[in-house]
Amino acid sequence: MSDKVRLGIIGTGGMGQGHCTQIPDLEEAELTCICDIDPETCKSVSEKYGVRGLTNYKELIDSGLAEAVVIATPHYFHPPIGIYALRAGLHVLSEKPIAVTIGAAEELVAAARESGKIFTVMFQFRTEPYFRRAQEIIASGELGEIYRTLLIYTDFRTQTYYNSGDWRATWVGEGGGVLINQAPHALDQFVALGGLPHEVIGFTRTRAHDIEVEDSASAICRYENGAHGYLTASTDEYPGTFLHEIAGEKGKLVYRDKKLYFAGVTPDVSECARTNLEPWGGPKAEMKEVELTPCETGHRAVLRNFLRTILGKEDLLIDGSVATGSLELSNAIYLSARQNRKVHIPLDREEIDEFFADLRAKSVPKSGVKKIIQTDPQHKREA
Repeated sequence: MSDKVRLGIIGTGGMGQGHCTQIPDLEEAELTCICDIDPETCKSVSEKYGVRGLTNYKELIDSGLAEAVVIATPHYFHPPIGIYALRAGLHVLSEKPIAVTIGAAEELVAAARESGKIFTVMFQFRTEPYFRRAQEIIASGELGEIYRTLLIYTDFRTQTYYNSGDWRATWVGEGGGVLINQAPHALDQFVALGGLPHEVIGFTRTRAHDIEVEDSASAICRYENGAHGYLTASTDEYPGTFLHEIAGEKGKLVYRDKKLYFAGVTPDVSECARTNLEPWGGPKAEMKEVELTPCETGHRAVLRNFLRTILGKEDLLIDGSVATGSLELSNAIYLSARQNRKVHIPLDREEIDEFFADLRAKSVPKSGVKKIIQTDPQHKREA
C-alpha cells in the first residue's frame, strides 16, 4: 500500500481552495486533480497546484487519478457527487452540511455503508480538545441526566458576502441561510452532546440582509425525557457569541470564550430539593475550568485522520453518519417556522422533501452578483 493517498478536490470556488492549501502540510496526501464547473476557476486552480483540472465531477471520479475526494461544492450537490464517488470505489470527505434535507443525507450515508469505503464530514469542531473532553464528561455520567440545553451561536456576514455568488442565500442554491451554512458546526455540537430533541418549535427571520433565506433562527426544544432546550443562531450580531450550556442532575457543563467549565453538584439537584431544610439552601458546587489536552485541530486534523484511516493507520474520528442529527434538527426548525407549528422528530421524509422542493420552486434568481472566489481567511492555512 502506498504511503500517500491520491486526492481530488471537487469544488474550488471557495472552501475547496482552502483545502488545497492544507495538502502541502499533509505527508499522507498527494493532490492529483481538481474539479470546478467554472472553466476559469478550474484553469487557474489546476495551474496553481500543477494538477489535472476537470469541469465535470464524473470525469474526475472515473479518471483513476484519485483514490479519495473532498467535496466542497454548493450543498445540494454533496449527495449526488458523494454517492457517485462511493459507488465508483472512492473514499469521500464531504464539507458540511452533507445535504440540505435529511432524506438526501440518509441516502448518502446508506451509499457509504454499502460501499465499505471511508466517509467522513468536515465537522472540525469535533477535533477541538473542549469537545472531546465534554464528550468524556457526559459519557462518564458526571453530569447525570440532562434536563436543559442552551446554544447561542451568533456571527456576522456582510451583504457583500451574500452577493459573492449566485447560489448563496437562496433556497434553490444553498437550501437556507444561517442554519444550513454558518451554524451546522454549532448545531452538531448541540446534538452530539445534548441529544436530538423530540419536539421543536422554530422561528426564523431575515433582519439585516437583503436575502430570501434567514439570517436569524431560534428554537425551543423538548427531549424524550422531558428536558428542555433553547437555541439561537444568526449572522446579524457583532461581536459574535458562542455559548453552550448543558445542565444535568449532577452538574453543569459550560463552553464559552473557547474554554470549558464544569461544576459538579453535591448532593444531586433533585435530592437537595427534597431534603435540604434551609429555605434558601442549595447543593455545593464550584464552577471550574476543565483542563484540556492539546491536540491537532481544525480542517487539517480532519483531513489527516481521513487519509490515515484510508491508509489503515488510524480509526475514523468522525463517521459521516453523525451529520444526520443536526441536519434533521435544522430541517425541523425550518418546517416549524414556515408552518407556524410544533413539529416532531423524526420528520416525515416525504413531507420535508416536498417542503424544500416548494421553497426551491419559489426561489427568485439573484441579479447583480459580483462573483468573489475567496476562502474565509481563518481557513486558508491553519497554524
